[in-house]
Amino acid sequence: MSIAKITEISATSSKGFEEAIRAGINRANKTLKNVKGAWVNSMKVDVENGRIRQYRVSLRITFVLED
Repeated sequence: MSIAKITEISATSSKGFEEAIRAGINRANKTLKNVKGAWVNSMKVDVENGRIRQYRVSLRITFVLED
């Protein structure tokens, strides 16, 4: 039997939502062991002078706890 934990992180990208998701998951993998999945909790854009400057995602990262 395994036990999982969920943590929430935020990530940004100037290129798009997909890149922001990748950046968040890559960063989570540097700190957390046994990352098994992620939910996109929310998506937002930061706008400046009518143009999108940043794509922002909130992710819920699931990882399995070690014994």
